[in-house]
Order: sequence, then C-alpha cells, then structure tokens
Amino acid sequence: MDKNSEIIRTEIIRIINENGRIRGADLAKRVIERVGNEKTVYREISQLVQAGEIEKRVYSRSHIEYELINLYESVNNQLKNIHKEIMVIFDEIANFKKVSNNGSFSFHERLRVTIHHIQIVQTIDGVMKLLSYYPSFKKDQMFSQVIRKISDCWEAIMDSIVHQPEENFLNEVLANLNISQINSNNIN
Repeated sequence: MDKNSEIIRTEIIRIINENGRIRGADLAKRVIERVGNEKTVYREISQLVQAGEIEKRVYSRSHIEYELINLYESVNNQLKNIHKEIMVIFDEIANFKKVSNNGSFSFHERLRVTIHHIQIVQTIDGVMKLLSYYPSFKKDQMFSQVIRKISDCWEAIMDSIVHQPEENFLNEVLANLNISQINSNNIN
C-alpha cells in the first residue's frame, strides 16, 4: 500500500467515525476535497469494505451508505468462534478419557492422541495470550469464559495422563512434544 492510499484510507475512516453512517456520495465528496481523486477514493472505499473494516449498505443504486463495523460485535463473534473450538476439544478430551479407560487403544495411540490434544490447546492458548494485549478483546465477557475452558482442558489432559496405566506415560509425552532446546549461547 503506498502512502497516498494510506492517507485516503485514514481520511475515509475518520469521516465515517465522525458521522457514523454516511451516504457514499457524501463520503466520496468529502474525501476527494481533502485528498485523492475520485477513482482512487472509490477504489480505497471498496478495499475497506472487502477487508471488513467498513460496512456497505445498499438501499438503491443511488442510495448507498457506509459505516464502521461494530467492533464489539466483531470481537464478540471471534471469541464465540474460539469458544466453540475449545468446547469441541474439551469434548474430545473427555470422550478420549472414557474410551482410553476401556483399554481399547494401544500405548502409542494414546500417546499420539494426548500429544495432539496438547498441541491444539497450546495453539488456542497462544492465540488468547496474543488477544489479551488488545483491550477490546480482554474486556469482552467471552474472553474469561474461553480462558476458563482452556484451563479446564489442561486439567482434563493432566487427569487423563495421570490415570494412564504406564508409569512413564508423562515422560513419554514430554519426550515426544516438540519443545526446542534453548542454548545458553543464544541468550544475550
């Protein structure tokens, strides 16, 4: 993105932010007055719509309005999707625990599934740690629910590991996880 495009995008968002919902012709006119030409302004508006930063509402061919996407709804929807994913994993862990207690899986199958569950929960946990740096995510009520469910998953995984018949199961899990070795020479 060149500097001119960035200036135009910033101006579009600023104008929409000031006015809330605004007609397309008015938006373009105000942006063109300050920066850019008509073709570039309409192209940048279209790119912002495609990127999901602004919403386009078409009432008729001559009546098109633009407004900023509601950040709260967007954040909440993303957290709900993460919550659904973590619920599926939690159910998988619980089902695996029941089935593995029957003794129908071999040692290597149980080890592979346990490591798979750990890696999935680690990934979701990492995403949530990144999102915790954004106040809009951390303030949402779904954030704490997802964090609690991640904690429940870790507890279920550890409970499953503890109740395996082999004494060295935890050692095998740790040995097979891809944990990179930190060399003391690399630390500044």
